[in-house]
Order: sequence, then C-alpha cells, then structure tokens
Amino acid sequence: MSRDFREVDRETLFLLPPSVQDWLPEDHLARFVVEIVDSLDLGRLTSAYGHGGKRAYHPGMLLALLFYGYATGVFSSRKLEQATWDSVAFRTIAANSHPDHDTIAAFRKRFVEELPDLFVQILMMARSMGLVKLGGVSLDGTKVQANASKHKALSWEYATRLEAQLEAEVERLMALAEAADDEAEVDIPEELKRREDRLEAIRAARAEMEARAAARHEEKEKVWREKMEARSQREKRSGHKSGGKPPSPPQPGPGAKDQVNLTDPESRIMKTADGFEQACNAQAVVDNTSHLIVAAHVSDAVNDKQQVVPALEHLATAADAVGRPEAMLADGGYHSAANLALCEDHGLVPFIAEGRQAHNLPLATRRSELPALPADGDVVARSRHRMATPEGKAVYARRKATVETVFGVIKEVMGFRRFHLRGLRAASG
Repeated sequence: MSRDFREVDRETLFLLPPSVQDWLPEDHLARFVVEIVDSLDLGRLTSAYGHGGKRAYHPGMLLALLFYGYATGVFSSRKLEQATWDSVAFRTIAANSHPDHDTIAAFRKRFVEELPDLFVQILMMARSMGLVKLGGVSLDGTKVQANASKHKALSWEYATRLEAQLEAEVERLMALAEAADDEAEVDIPEELKRREDRLEAIRAARAEMEARAAARHEEKEKVWREKMEARSQREKRSGHKSGGKPPSPPQPGPGAKDQVNLTDPESRIMKTADGFEQACNAQAVVDNTSHLIVAAHVSDAVNDKQQVVPALEHLATAADAVGRPEAMLADGGYHSAANLALCEDHGLVPFIAEGRQAHNLPLATRRSELPALPADGDVVARSRHRMATPEGKAVYARRKATVETVFGVIKEVMGFRRFHLRGLRAASG
C-alpha cells in the first residue's frame, strides 16, 4: 500500500488576504527587533526627509531591517535586499515590500551620525527592563578588517619614487603634445589625464603620511622631553651624571616604510591573529553582568594605550542611560600611570594588568604574604597592590569572560569580520 502524503498545492489562491503577522511565531527575534525599533524616538531620522518626490520607505522599517540583518549575520545591502524576497523574517520586517540595495546603502550612510543616539535609547530600554545593573565594566579592543586590501597600501619610499616617475612621463607626454605628432600611437590627452589623476592620488597619500609623521613626531618629542627632564632631576638629586647614553631625540618626517592605503586612507596595517591586515581597531566597553556593550568606538591606532580616554568619554555620554560604573577592567595593553589616574578621576576603580599575567604560578608564590601598600604610594603602586590581592585577582578574572566573549559572538557567531563602509566615521556607525 502506498504512503499517503500531504498535498503540495502552489496554485490555489488564498481565500482571505494573508497577514505578515501570521508568518512568524510570537517569540521570534524579528518581532522583538520590530518592537524595539517601534519604541525608539526616530524624530531625528523622520525630520531629515523632505516633502517632495516619491514616497520614501519609513526609516523605522529600514532601521529594523538593518538591526535584524546585523543580528543574524546579513550585512551587505545587496544581501539584505535579496533577503526581503527569500526570508520570511526579513519579508515580515519589510511588510512585504522590497527596498533595493541602493536605498538600504544610502540610508545606512546617511544616518551614521544618528546611530549613537539610538544606541543610547536602546541602553535606556535595557536598563528599564533590568538587563543592565552597572557595577563593573570591561574594556578591550579587536582588529576588524577594513573595506580595503592591504595590497593597495602605498609606502612613502615607493610613493616618492612613483611620483618622480609619473612627473617625468607627464613631461614627455606634454612634449609630444607640443610637437603635434599626428602619427603618435597613443591618445595623449587620455594618457595625460590618467597620469595626472594618479599623481593627485599619490600626492594626497604623501600629504597624509606627512601629517601622520608630524603628529607622531610631536608625541615622541613630548616623551623624549619627559625622559630628559626625569634624567636631569635624577642628576640633581644624586649630584653626578647619569650613566649610559641619553635618549636620542626623535627624527621628524615620514619613514621609508610609512604607508597609506589608497582605498581607505583612514585604516591601517595592523597585526592580527591571522597576520598583518588592513584593519581598524574596534573598542568596546562591556557590562560585566549582562555582557551588553555600553560604549563603543573605532580607532586607527594600532595599540590600545590611547583608547582609555575615548572609552571614558563615551561612558560619560551614556551615563544617563546606564548609570556610572564603579570599576574598569582592562588588559596590560591599556596600562599606564596616566590611564590609571584618568580612571580614578572619573570615579572608577581601575583593574588594569601591568603586563602579561603569568599562569600556573608556584605554590610558594601564590601563598606568599601580600606586601603592605606604602603610605605614599602613587597611582601605579596602588594599582599594583590592588591587583595582587585575592579580591583584585577575582575581579580581574571576570575580564576574559565578558568582553572577549562579546567579541567571540560578534566575529564567530554573527560573522562580522569586515567593515562594509570606509572611513572611521562610517565604520564607527
């Protein structure tokens, strides 16, 4: 006897008009995203639209489309457009409409500046729902690939050589043009334009490298002066000259290997787990209890030492939404006397490692008596003592289970390993 299967009927019309509300279960993530977006104040978005022309898609729908896309690993505007046809969830969010990829891309770029305000609104909602109970936060960074190839990076040495070569070629082409050689086998105006366009790009890259070198020299010179001042003070106290050579002053100007990427000049070559990549440094401050990101920014700095200042500034901006944390956890990449003092100035107890933490310490070391904190101990001494206490070690141990978990979810679960927009402003959005 043959098996009786359910009928597959793709031709019969619906007797009643279907509703998008019937397409998803009540507890589906897409419904939650729509409810969150519907509760946001989108006045800054809606007021940006004029009254003429074709009727625009509502910014709330496009925003929900982006939020759900990022939450489920769909980032490309073309893939988001396709998903409004292929995916029931995306089709529900878009109310059975299909905004094209140009519309989605333009919306994402246009409202980059408004996203931080929406981010704060969502944090306020999370706090009202009891999800954020800010006590301690963890700060860390992760390198995210830029929307540019590292092979499009131009070094100072090569740019200098290439500029001279192109200038010589332009001179030869100009000489040919003046000779009016009708038998020339090249299109002189076209060749001239192509070389002049390349020269313009190279000169812009060289100007950017010079600006970066000037900023770097200023910072290095400041450090050099501080070292020389400290050396002078030691000599005055001791009454004799310090041993060894004094530190050499930094040399101004770009180095031969300084680079700028022609596709995205605001990204940098950075060392990652997969080798050197064209990337940006994404920073996140994460609530230690809920694992929610409460502040975030993107930097072009290769190391993390300069990222405490912007992180504290973003925390202060979100203070009304999430409150003020009591402690800041960070790894050794953020350690400096200035950063420790900044945390204390902002009312945060810093738990910042002073270098790489050793594992599997000998029993005698683990059970050794903790030295007393000197009465005149500075901010570094206080931090060192705090991190050596059992309580300090227990607090700091929470760091890996908070912010690194968040980065793991973003990169491994959501698949976000590359920015789709260029420039720090767009990447931050």
